Amino acid sequence: MTARWPDPDRAIIGRYVASLDLRSTKSRACYAQVLHGLQDVAERYEALDQEVLLAWLRESAVRRAPSTLLHRTRIVDRFFERLAEIGATQRNPVAALRDECNIKQCMPIWRALASRNPEEALAELRQPRPFGSVLGEIMAEHVAMMRRRGYKYTSQPQLLLRFDRFLQLHPGPEAEPLSSMMDRWATTNGTRHHAEECEKLARVFAKILRHRDPSIPMRRPDPRPRKEASKQWRTPHIYSPADVRRMLEVARNYPSPRAPLRPQSMYTMLLLAYCAGLRRGELARLDLGDVDLHAGTITIRQTKFFKTRILPLPGSVAVELRAYIDARRRAGGSQDSCSGLFWHERGDGHYTPEMITWLLSDVIRRAGLKPLRGKAGPRVHDLRHSMVVNRILEWYRTGINPQDRLPFLATYLGHRDINSTLVYITVTQELLHYANERFREVGAQCLNLGREAQP
Repeated sequence: MTARWPDPDRAIIGRYVASLDLRSTKSRACYAQVLHGLQDVAERYEALDQEVLLAWLRESAVRRAPSTLLHRTRIVDRFFERLAEIGATQRNPVAALRDECNIKQCMPIWRALASRNPEEALAELRQPRPFGSVLGEIMAEHVAMMRRRGYKYTSQPQLLLRFDRFLQLHPGPEAEPLSSMMDRWATTNGTRHHAEECEKLARVFAKILRHRDPSIPMRRPDPRPRKEASKQWRTPHIYSPADVRRMLEVARNYPSPRAPLRPQSMYTMLLLAYCAGLRRGELARLDLGDVDLHAGTITIRQTKFFKTRILPLPGSVAVELRAYIDARRRAGGSQDSCSGLFWHERGDGHYTPEMITWLLSDVIRRAGLKPLRGKAGPRVHDLRHSMVVNRILEWYRTGINPQDRLPFLATYLGHRDINSTLVYITVTQELLHYANERFREVGAQCLNLGREAQP
C-alpha cells in the first residue's frame, strides 16, 4: 500500500527524485530542495489545497529571485502529478484549480496565485464550461454524432466552442431565435477572418438542423467571406534550391551537444519535407516500419481525409535516409517497427509536430531566411509549396507538359483532387517565364491560324 504524502520520513520525495534520472548532482539537489521546501509548508496544513500553494509561493518569493519561480513551479507540478499517479494524495491542488477555471495549462494558475489579489485573478481566469450555453446540448450531440460516423471533426468543434462561450458570456433574451444569436456574434468582429467564421458557423448549424429535421431546405453557401479572407492570406515563400542547400547545411551542423542525433534528424526532416512534400504532422507520425529501403519508399498512413499513400523517393534521398537510420541505430534508438522514425531519448521517443516546427523554424532563422524574432518571414509549410513550384519548373525545363502531370502530383501530395494542388502553385517570375515560352511555342501558332482563316 502506498504511503500518504506528506510522509514523516520523506521517502516519497527521495524515490521520486531518484526516478527522474537527472543528469547532474546539481539538478538532483535543486529538485530535492524545492520539494522539501514544499513539504515543510504542507505539513503545517491539514489539507493539500490552495492555501498550501499560496503559503509556499510566499516563502519561495522571499527566499528566491522571481526569475527562478517558473522553474520551481514546474518541478512542483510534475511532483503533484506523480503523487496522483501513485495514490499518495487524494487531489492535485493545481489540477483542481485548472478544472475549476476550465483551462488546460498550469502556468496561468501559478501566475494568478502569485499576483497581489489571487482570488480576483482566479476569477478573471475562469472560463465558461464547454457546451454550457442554451445551444450547448445540441452542439455537443452533433459533434459526438459526426465522430461516431468516422470523421475526425476537429476544427468545427473549436468554432462551436467559441460560439458557445460567446453565448454564455453574452446571454440574450429568453427564447431568442438562432438567427438573432448568430447576428449578435457576427457584430463582435473578433478577428479579421470573423466574417468567414460566421459563414462556416451558419453552414454547420444548417447541417445540424437538417439532421434534426430533414424537411428543412438546404442552405446555399455564401462564397464571398472566404474570397475576402483569402486576400489577406500570407503569400508562400518559395525556397530556391540554393536556399534549401543552405538550410540543409545549417541543419547538419546544428549545435546540439546533449542530443548528438538531433542535427541528422533535422537534416532528414528537412530533406523529406522538401523532396517528398511532407506535412509536419506526417513527419511526426512516421515510424521506423514505414520506411522500405529496399523498395526506396515510405508509407504515409492515415493523414488528411484518412488517406494512406506510398511514396517513391529519389535515389539520393533514399541514400540519406539509410544513413540516418544507421546513425539512429548507433545512437541507441529503438529498433521496433512501431517506434518513431525521428527518435529522441525523452518522452515516448517521438518528436511532436510543434517541436518539429520549432526546430525547423530555428534552422530557417539560422540560415538567414527568417527574422530572428516573430512569425514574419518564411514558414516550414512553405517547403511543401516550394516542392510543388520547383517540380513544375523542372517539368518545364525538360519539355514535359505540367498539366499532364498534375494528377500524379496531387496523388503524391495526398490531395483529394487537382484543385487542392492548384492552391500550392505560386506564380513566380521564373514560372511565368516558362509558361509564356510554352504558350509562344504551342498556343501562338493557333492564334496565327485563326487570323489566316479570316476572309
